[in-house]
Amino acid sequence: MKILYINALYSPFIQGGAEISLKTLVEGIQAAGHEVVVLSLKPDGSMTVDQEDGVKVYRAPLKNSYWPFVKTQHPKWDRLLWHVRDQHNSSMQKAVREVLAQEKPDVVSCHNLVGWSIAVWEEIKRAHLPIVQVLHDLYLLCPNSDMFKDDHSCTKQCLRCSLLRHKHRKASAQVDAMIGISQFILQRFTQHGYFEQAQKQVIYNTREIPASPLPPERQANDVFRIGYIGTLAQKKGVEWLIEQFSQVSIKASLHIAGGGKKSYEHFLRGLATDQRITFVGYVDPNTFYDNIDLLVVPSLWEEPLGMVAIEALAHHVPVIATNKGGLPETVKHEINGLICDPSEKNSLAHAIQRLYEDLPLYRTLVQQARNSVSEILDKQRLLNAYTTIYGNLKR
Repeated sequence: MKILYINALYSPFIQGGAEISLKTLVEGIQAAGHEVVVLSLKPDGSMTVDQEDGVKVYRAPLKNSYWPFVKTQHPKWDRLLWHVRDQHNSSMQKAVREVLAQEKPDVVSCHNLVGWSIAVWEEIKRAHLPIVQVLHDLYLLCPNSDMFKDDHSCTKQCLRCSLLRHKHRKASAQVDAMIGISQFILQRFTQHGYFEQAQKQVIYNTREIPASPLPPERQANDVFRIGYIGTLAQKKGVEWLIEQFSQVSIKASLHIAGGGKKSYEHFLRGLATDQRITFVGYVDPNTFYDNIDLLVVPSLWEEPLGMVAIEALAHHVPVIATNKGGLPETVKHEINGLICDPSEKNSLAHAIQRLYEDLPLYRTLVQQARNSVSEILDKQRLLNAYTTIYGNLKR
């Protein structure tokens, strides 16, 4: 069986968890004996073909006004015009057509279509091939991919999203199978009437994290090492974390890893006047988890899954997360962490204080953390699920 994977980016160009998860899937399916090909984007030039860790990767130039995968923000009207074209960018169909003709896959697995647009579905259907659409984010509902506006998550599409996505629901009827990386994201699209004719399934992404011994037990007089790792952006709730941590008078430190737009990073550093807070920049995640006692995922937006929480739990690190999106599907209250509510302003401070003071509870969470996500960490589970779907759709 031969599968063509279409995504905005592919390794070594990694923007986030979606690209890491896709690489794991593609290489796993190839190792299982199937043929795989990837079609991704590049800023300009002509189509190129290369090998990335043994995988054949086509990179097609993006036909739009600018390359969006940078930290600099373009002016508002430039962004709007970019999104208008990205509603249905027929200029990207030629690249899909060429690769389909060259590779003749049995199934096409679409992932993040930003830049490609839903125009690729038409081209795939013109070739009479089945489509699997994997939902890593909310791009097909919202041009910004997050449904987050004015400091809060949107419960429904705003006027702008409705206008820029008015054809997407009907076009989704072309998709044969829809996979959500969480129950949350599957339900969100189902509620909006997308993919009515498609097979639907939840397949959690995975990470390959070897088992390790439990860390030494934290003692009452130890510094409580709290960590955040990820993009530094308003929707991620880092401001709230800094504010809440600064209110808690405990023997603790807060280590903030990751980066974002330079202006926002500067703002956060100015906000973090507490000497216990440090910004460590980009770090190796495994090393980071091994040097903290608690991870906080203070997201204000609806996280599709929240892979950092799973990674931390795999390292025996309890997690405090918000009740947003897919986070409560993996962070279980008083089992492997605590859940707090951003609408209750001090809920995060109370959760931090509780795990600092209640050592028996904290130690129980540590002991249960990795086992609570052991099924998600099973890579063969993911490969079996995808292989079954591909096989059922093959014509």
